[in-house]
Amino acid sequence: MATMSQRQYAEHRNCARSAIQRAIAESRISTLPDGRIDPDVADEEWARNTRQIHVRGVNRHRQGDVGDDDGFDFSQYTKARAVREHYLARISKIEYEKLVGSVISTDEARIAQFQIDRLRRDSMLNIADRVCAAIAAEVREIMIAAGVPVEQANAIDMTRVHTIMVGEIRKGLNDYADGLTGPAA
Repeated sequence: MATMSQRQYAEHRNCARSAIQRAIAESRISTLPDGRIDPDVADEEWARNTRQIHVRGVNRHRQGDVGDDDGFDFSQYTKARAVREHYLARISKIEYEKLVGSVISTDEARIAQFQIDRLRRDSMLNIADRVCAAIAAEVREIMIAAGVPVEQANAIDMTRVHTIMVGEIRKGLNDYADGLTGPAA
């Protein structure tokens, strides 16, 4: 067969010219003294000196020998593989941290926060029950000191005060809860 230029040999091999230049630079194929290529000799050298790899089930030559015209971009594959490995490593780290107990799931955190908020709500709602009797005693003493008869001072009904306090506490708790579920949450 007649000798070929590097460009012609690249077309003959159906690969990029840069792949041919790389093969020459790495002494995987030889050239004639004038720089041209004997395709029969070069084909034998190529087969003997070029490692074959399989990418996505397609037989390809070394990483750099993939042609531009075949639609496969090995650098993009390598980048995608690196990203995949990065995320797999992150997932493995999270799973390890779950095993050693330094991380909990979002659901577990939500349940714990719900229980904390419920205890806080119950404590706030009990304020009226705890302080109304003390307020009534203070008001009675003030009324008696002001000259109100003891029978009238003892007749004071704190249920209205209790109802007002419970209503205001509930309003405050509802405003707090609305803030948690609003746009800022």
